[in-house]
Amino acid sequence: MDNDYTALKELIEELKKRPVKPTLLLHACCGPCSSHVLMMLNEAFDITIFYYNPNIYPETEFDKRLDNLKKIRDVINKNIKIVSIPESYSIYEENIKGCENLKEGSMRCYKCYSFRIKKASEYATKNHFDYYSTVMSVSPYKNSIWINELLKENELEAKMLYSNFKKDNGYQETIRLSKEYHLYRQDYCGCKYSIKEHEERISKID
Repeated sequence: MDNDYTALKELIEELKKRPVKPTLLLHACCGPCSSHVLMMLNEAFDITIFYYNPNIYPETEFDKRLDNLKKIRDVINKNIKIVSIPESYSIYEENIKGCENLKEGSMRCYKCYSFRIKKASEYATKNHFDYYSTVMSVSPYKNSIWINELLKENELEAKMLYSNFKKDNGYQETIRLSKEYHLYRQDYCGCKYSIKEHEERISKID
């Protein structure tokens, strides 16, 4: 039993009853992963999406994912703001240095989560948000234990909001919503190393 997730659901129900919603900076990586999370949190929080993903390669992919994030935002609540901070892919490379040859799910991914969550926390505190969190945990390929450790570790004035959105069939819901709203679903995590791993998996199937 995930007591923290149960507490999150109880908090959401409590906040829905309040006349004024607390503000939430929600780090997002793409439209599909955001879909279920936004549906779940929209009525409880005044959400601003934080699209900070220097790990996404190439630039055309970064733009495509942002476009689809806007698409699902418009379906759920057009008043949700999106803050996009484009930075060079070299920022990602600097942060995962030494882990380039490790596989997906390794310390390479941990370091990738880490610098993006840190950036989100700093932005949330600087701009006086009540909470901050990330949608990344909705994916079965993302380590929610690591994600929540990093959210807590980087917590400043903005409080962390527990993140394990794959619970209650969250990932399956992202698939359903993506089909319903014709969202682009990428077939690799984001970085050029994950592209290579995807291509290797496909070649083995062929």
